[in-house]
Amino acid sequence: MNKQDPKAGEAFSNRDKAPEDWVTGDEPMTGAQASYLKTLSEEAKEDFDPKLSKAEASKRIDELQEKTGRGQ
Repeated sequence: MNKQDPKAGEAFSNRDKAPEDWVTGDEPMTGAQASYLKTLSEEAKEDFDPKLSKAEASKRIDELQEKTGRGQ
């Protein structure tokens, strides 16, 4: 569900916000992020870092989706 941005007058989504701008971006990654990131890391034959923050995990997921062809 999109919310209305009262300043811009247009619909926006939290998905449009850059991870580095997330209020909770410094918190540990979620369980869902960890699970998906581990799967992507295995498919890409890359190391999985369980200590990433939410924002770092989001960026890493994007990188590995690009590498593995997922998320297209």
